Amino acid sequence: MQNPRTLYDKHIDSHTICTLDDEGHVLLYIDRQVLNEYTSPQAFSGLRDAGRKVWNPAAHLAVVDHVNPTAPNRIEVMPDEGGARQVAYLRQNCQDFGLELFDIMDSRQGIEHVVAPEQGFILPGMVVAAGDSHTTTYGALGAFGFGIGTSEIEHLLATQTLVYKRLKTMRVRVEGALGLGVESKDIIMALIREIGASGATGFVIEFCGSTIDALSVEARMTICNMAVEAGARGAYMAPDRKVFDYLADKPMAPKGDVWQQAVDKWGELKSDDGARFDRTVELKASEIRPMVTWGTSPDQSVTIDDLIPDPELLEIPTMRRDAQRALSYMGLTAGQPIKGVAITHAFIGSCTNARIEDLRAVAAVVKGGRVAPGVRAMIVPGSTEVRAQAEVEGLAEIFIQAGFEWRQSGCSMCLAMNDDVLKPGDRCASSTNRNFEGRQGAGARTHLMSPAMVAAAALAGHLTDIRKGV
Repeated sequence: MQNPRTLYDKHIDSHTICTLDDEGHVLLYIDRQVLNEYTSPQAFSGLRDAGRKVWNPAAHLAVVDHVNPTAPNRIEVMPDEGGARQVAYLRQNCQDFGLELFDIMDSRQGIEHVVAPEQGFILPGMVVAAGDSHTTTYGALGAFGFGIGTSEIEHLLATQTLVYKRLKTMRVRVEGALGLGVESKDIIMALIREIGASGATGFVIEFCGSTIDALSVEARMTICNMAVEAGARGAYMAPDRKVFDYLADKPMAPKGDVWQQAVDKWGELKSDDGARFDRTVELKASEIRPMVTWGTSPDQSVTIDDLIPDPELLEIPTMRRDAQRALSYMGLTAGQPIKGVAITHAFIGSCTNARIEDLRAVAAVVKGGRVAPGVRAMIVPGSTEVRAQAEVEGLAEIFIQAGFEWRQSGCSMCLAMNDDVLKPGDRCASSTNRNFEGRQGAGARTHLMSPAMVAAAALAGHLTDIRKGV
């Protein structure tokens, strides 16, 4: 009789071609890969130099998302010379190797981790690898995704396989009802604060519990997306009826009898009773508050009603030095309330929080309000389809009337690899996933929080508690 297995074990076992050694390395079959213009060029060049073809072109989808401008009026020509070369090379590679491309003017264009789920390109039970660490997002669909490097992208294109080492497993159970103003972003930020930015290094995380079950599929994507900020190499949740309903009408999802057969099989994708995890972490939803980062690592965060911690109280010297450096970079002081810190920018976007449900939450906050004087507020939808949907629902008009810039889709100010860049000293309330030094621009200061919290900060002109009004 087979021992109880985790869903992670089932994913890896079902995709293992052969075992390579006694240290956990296997040759793993990969179902899908999403490519972008930024991380793929060297991989395609390697294929060209070796005279190799793409083994299964239909298993790969390419998008333009990292370097493109997000100005309200989209143009096909990239104003930046380097970005133009990257996009042109991706276009040429897709043509030469037979890959589907959602180019800049395509109505399906957008951030890869938003586009792939909304098109039904990612399905439960799949193993997905791609050249972006936030490929973990797809775990919300009951798939297993992880980021890879350029040489691995090339190998995957040529063989549809990768050498993979099994990881340890961590179960994160979240139970109870979330309080007022608390969103899925706060759940994952609370976890990262608790276990640290390297607390899940060497692990994959399975999220479960009544709180997770109650979340929408898009909210679950936020959690799996940011699991990598705790060091996890993968994150996933057992798929349920919400996932199946989400995928049912997607263009690339199975149809007809095949669809029902797929749903029947997907219903089996869960960890067995008694399956062993290497570590378990439990969170009580009732104890989670709206979160905001104060430092330059996603684990340097507090609740909005808390004070910035004192580095001198940290016992580990390296953590103390990191905290001191972060306070200096952020221009903050220990013991200072995080609430009330003035901002110059508010950014709502990224693969973490730029889906239609995020924009609906933002509209609920800003309707009838006005962006504070001196604050530049931007909303960059995660895909062109999300943008169109927001306009149909009247959300875009709410944003514009409130003084937000309503822009085209792309990675934008999440990583400042385009013309959406902050200046030294700018301070941004951001719905993104990373607050590293210079992430949004050299010398810029980033505070991570939920999109609704960003919206509230934009109206107030400072970091504020969404539960108590602006």
